[in-house]
Amino acid sequence: MKLHQQIEAELKSALKSGEKEKAGALRFLISAIKNHQIEIKAKGEEYLKDEEIVAVIRRQAKQRKDSVSEYEKGGRTDLAEKEKRELAILENYLPVQAGEEKIREIVKTKKEELGITDKSGFGRLMGAVMAELKGQADGDAVKKVVEEELG
Repeated sequence: MKLHQQIEAELKSALKSGEKEKAGALRFLISAIKNHQIEIKAKGEEYLKDEEIVAVIRRQAKQRKDSVSEYEKGGRTDLAEKEKRELAILENYLPVQAGEEKIREIVKTKKEELGITDKSGFGRLMGAVMAELKGQADGDAVKKVVEEELG
């Protein structure tokens, strides 16, 4: 089953079981997917490819993370909790993320391959590592490891 069809099926299931918050999050996600489909003018296709849908889900998840931090700064824990619950729903559709050990291993390998010895090669190293991981790791996690490895 394609990812888009899985999301739609789970929306129907959430509606039938009365899970209003999950249904709302999935409706919003389906809307974002359709908007992306319109943006890239892929109207001839019934659904986007799974990779494109994952990219949309990642953007939605990042927006939720940003909202959580802003709500917490503003003292709105109620809204922050709601965003955290929606983020958890979205993360169910994302591929498993690489752990810090795997990221560190790739960073060390790429650092040696590129001959980077100091912080001036940060951008090249980040680009090489992100290309290697291709969505398997959060950019912030990769940045943290790269900064640690470069000193």
